[in-house]
Amino acid sequence: ADGKRVRELVLDNCRSNEGKIEGLTAEFVNLEFLSLINVGLLSVSNLPKLGKLKKLELSDNRISGSLDVLAEKLPNLTHLNLSGNKLKDISTLEPLKKLDHLKSLDLFNCEVTNLNDYRESVFRLLPQLVYLDGYDLDDREASDSDGEADGVDDDDDEGRYEVEGEEDDEEGSGEDEVCALLVK
Repeated sequence: ADGKRVRELVLDNCRSNEGKIEGLTAEFVNLEFLSLINVGLLSVSNLPKLGKLKKLELSDNRISGSLDVLAEKLPNLTHLNLSGNKLKDISTLEPLKKLDHLKSLDLFNCEVTNLNDYRESVFRLLPQLVYLDGYDLDDREASDSDGEADGVDDDDDEGRYEVEGEEDDEEGSGEDEVCALLVK
């Protein structure tokens, strides 16, 4: 695949190598949807600059902070899913203020959701936000097109590129598999 033509990239369950996903580079200039669920990321600092990216799935990683690079590298992000990460404090989310277009943020199964006034605090911190964990400030549920970080709204598979990581490889050598994404 030619990196310029890829609009959606799904790398779920691929093991990152010291925070880097091999082959994930800034050459994906037209990427709008990136899914990195359960890849072992500790931080977002090694993400490439992707100016057109709108939806980023980072569920089930080990990210605990340092979200400031998101605004710098992904200025047009509208949907961010950080569910199942190690985010504990509202202050950790402060850098997301710089994501002017951020409409939807998911933090399910992060410790921060246990704080008193969690929802009010996040909406106060991020005035641009419309949906938090799928609901708006008035507890109205997001419509499918709005709240779901479910790929680019397109029926054809043109521009979609998936590399499937093995979730549980029983016969494997016990080592985590590193998926190398090599775009020729």
